[in-house]
Amino acid sequence: IRGIFIGKGAFRRNLVTSQKKHVTPLWTYSVNSYYICLSIFSIMKNNSMKKLFLVMTLLQVFTICNAEKKEFKSPDGRLLVVVSDENGSPSYSVNYNGILFLKPSPLGLRTNIGDFSHNMYFAGDVKTSAIDETYQLRNIKQSKVHYTATEAVCSFMQQGKRIFDVVFRISNKDVAFKYKIFSQGETHSCVVQEEVTGFVLPEGTTTFLCPQSKPMGGFARTSPSYETPYTVDDALGKNGWGEGYTFPCLFKNGNKGWVLISETGVNGSYCGSRLLGKTDGLYTIGFPQTGECNGNGTVAPGVALPGETPWRTITVGETLAPIVETTVPFDVVSPLYDASKEYVYGGGSWSWIIGMDGSTVYDEQIRYIDFSAAMKFQSVLIDALWDTQIGRDKIAKLAQYAASKGVALYLWYNSNGYWNDAPQSPRGFMDNAIARRKEMKWMQSIGIRGIKVDFFGGDKQHTMQLYEDILADANEYGLLVVFHGCTLPRGWEKMYPNFASAEAVLASENLHFSQGSCDNEAFNACLHPFIRNTVGSMDFGGSALNKYYNANNAPRGSRRVTSDVFALATAVLFQSPVQHFALAPNNLTDAPSWAIDFMKQVPTTWDEVRYIDGYPGKYIILARRHADKWYIAGVNAQKETLNVKVHLPMISAGESVQIYTDNLQLEGSTKQVKMNKKQEVQLSIPCNGGVLIVK
Repeated sequence: IRGIFIGKGAFRRNLVTSQKKHVTPLWTYSVNSYYICLSIFSIMKNNSMKKLFLVMTLLQVFTICNAEKKEFKSPDGRLLVVVSDENGSPSYSVNYNGILFLKPSPLGLRTNIGDFSHNMYFAGDVKTSAIDETYQLRNIKQSKVHYTATEAVCSFMQQGKRIFDVVFRISNKDVAFKYKIFSQGETHSCVVQEEVTGFVLPEGTTTFLCPQSKPMGGFARTSPSYETPYTVDDALGKNGWGEGYTFPCLFKNGNKGWVLISETGVNGSYCGSRLLGKTDGLYTIGFPQTGECNGNGTVAPGVALPGETPWRTITVGETLAPIVETTVPFDVVSPLYDASKEYVYGGGSWSWIIGMDGSTVYDEQIRYIDFSAAMKFQSVLIDALWDTQIGRDKIAKLAQYAASKGVALYLWYNSNGYWNDAPQSPRGFMDNAIARRKEMKWMQSIGIRGIKVDFFGGDKQHTMQLYEDILADANEYGLLVVFHGCTLPRGWEKMYPNFASAEAVLASENLHFSQGSCDNEAFNACLHPFIRNTVGSMDFGGSALNKYYNANNAPRGSRRVTSDVFALATAVLFQSPVQHFALAPNNLTDAPSWAIDFMKQVPTTWDEVRYIDGYPGKYIILARRHADKWYIAGVNAQKETLNVKVHLPMISAGESVQIYTDNLQLEGSTKQVKMNKKQEVQLSIPCNGGVLIVK
């Protein structure tokens, strides 16, 4: 008993060490502590196992009553994470430069083997270490990354058992954390029924969010597919259309800065998640909806123990630069297999966006192969219905002809099994391992470069396993993979070396289908570099130079309201290592020569990105570097002409640059100018217009 009061005695060492370490004498906490100790003394008079268990229980209650807080800082000391076990409920908060960006937010899991969100407490000291890694990826926004972070492993216990670790990685601008769940006795598996994990935003925060759609709606019951419009500058306390929001989620912390919340490292061992809006600024992790995938499959992921959850990521900044430039989705994940070959990225063309299903015929694909060759593109995507409208024998001939022109082919496939009603063929290959591998072997034999797989069924664990299986098999046969009508990629560029890109956005097809989408093109283009495209490659399929979305460029159907310079700028603003642009063969003669010349040389892989200026939904100006060449691109969605002076330190004073600009009538032109001594440029961008500076 003397050991209890001293706080470091033998009794404490024997009974308390496995539970929680205190350095403060226990008598200083509360009068209740005194009565707990008296109870323990009384129980200890009878040395029975049952009463010893009661002792342990009382000690556990005692430790829960006395919360501990652990603090961890980024390498530069500016980003602070505080982890607590107050009242037995694990939580964390995030501060940057002394400013609160996330209030104390819940941690924990509810599983079929126990509720691990309450009655939890720290298990001794926290293990910390320094992370200092360098890696290279050709297919993300920055080709060489030097990642430094503080790693803190916080172990939590319940009833004397170690339940899980929360592993934090805190870099200078990002926080990432995941759970490592441990076996419990003879139990080596569990179902995670709910993640209590939450994010509590401060009062006055505004939101920039994409509502999750209900399942089995839209075209051929193919939703959700991350293709809903964003709400901007909205208030806290909402829950989208009732189903929460798709990642990534952007928040503005008043006039103090910005927060981007997402997830990474999702593979077939877990499900994809969304963010559910609650009250008082709280957003929590939500698992897939029951109706996804035609109602088949569980929404709760099963985990073999010991096992890990995906990483939850938080990027913070006083400006939008850390949001635009973050590499955290790739920093904390590792490749799951080696690339079977060196994959070739690059630009390409596709007939479907202009000519729709009727263009998927042999002669039109010959015309597009010739067009890609003339544009110095690397590929042509042959879209849906090629199996019936062209046929396999002629696809082989097209592949041979394309190769003679220095062009390779991508083939479209329907992912379909039972999860929706999309009728487009080829169907019945990608959902079946035997048929899939046979098909991929055939594609490899005729020189197909990659596949585009469409119409997935949601975010349940078995759908994530399908994504992973398609990627792994495709790598074995040397095929790149683009996903469409799909979920958000979550670190997949690094995890799966043959992953090229994914849609997960209201992409260019909507410009063809709807004049309203055309009218909002600039607004959406001013969102994606701040939200969707920050965390993963985005298969948009844009940069159209047709005035109208039809094969004859005739005045019918949906009409493009943005300028030609705007179209060129989005080729830089939207990041994806494989870009199938919405250009058409007629553009060789009916588009400005300076626009065609630019599209012939614009790269699709980048070595560096720098945020320059902008505001989500209003305007964006950023710079990308390929080798030693810089591309500065901007577009404007505001009704008023944007007049802004920007500093461009990447261009030396006196250097000549090519600048592309629009007048008020959205007529584009280009000229060479020299950078002034201050390395500043005055830009004027009209509504629906763009600007480009190339060094």
